[in-house]
Amino acid sequence: MKGIIVRVACCISIILIVMASGCVAPPKENATATKNGNIYNPNQPGSQNTQTTQTPNYVTEVTPFATVSPASGSRTIAPTPVPGDLFCRIYSTVNTDNTTAVVFNLQNPPMYINYTVKPSNVTTKRVTTEWEGEGLSMHEVEKVLTIDTYSPISTFVVKVLSKSTGEIYLQDGFGTQKYTTYLNRTLKILNRDNVQIEFSGRNITAKAMVWVKPEGNFDDPTQFNTTTDCAYFGPRPRDDLPFVTATPTPTWNG
Repeated sequence: MKGIIVRVACCISIILIVMASGCVAPPKENATATKNGNIYNPNQPGSQNTQTTQTPNYVTEVTPFATVSPASGSRTIAPTPVPGDLFCRIYSTVNTDNTTAVVFNLQNPPMYINYTVKPSNVTTKRVTTEWEGEGLSMHEVEKVLTIDTYSPISTFVVKVLSKSTGEIYLQDGFGTQKYTTYLNRTLKILNRDNVQIEFSGRNITAKAMVWVKPEGNFDDPTQFNTTTDCAYFGPRPRDDLPFVTATPTPTWNG
């Protein structure tokens, strides 16, 4: 009888223990570790840690510049050219088969000398032959070629030299034998010195003018009439015309 009671008591005890263990609540999940559905376990390879570190704010967010496309058919406006320096005329001469000389103390270069010449013309004639007609009617015909050209003795020379030493700074001009055949020129002198300027011509009519800056060359730069005596010269005035303004003209005489 005691044995039955003991077995019944053991069975009851086991049932009570099993019932007690079924009432224990499961552990709660880590809210940080289960964020975004990923579980991080440092002891389990392959798991991910979803915790991130906030980046410091080193920059400020702004609105990007708008990209503007050029309008169709637009044109570029050229900038207004910068005017050249003001130069005033200090001497002018008309030269016909004579020589003149002037001296000027050039302290603020450059100095410009421009001239226009009208040389004498010479006319030459040359006889040539040409064939005219066709076939059996072809025959030789003499023709006279008349050529008007500059006289080889027409010359105009501009010479600039040091008054104290005689050193020649510039020597140029018009002449078919030694110089150019341009009828208009502008010469430039850069030497700071007491310069002597000489003009000489032969069988030619020439007009020449000398220009300098009033500032630095005169104690009173306002003494000039800027309307009638002065002009603006660019940094690189035209030294030579791009073509000869008068060329030999042939004329055929039958």
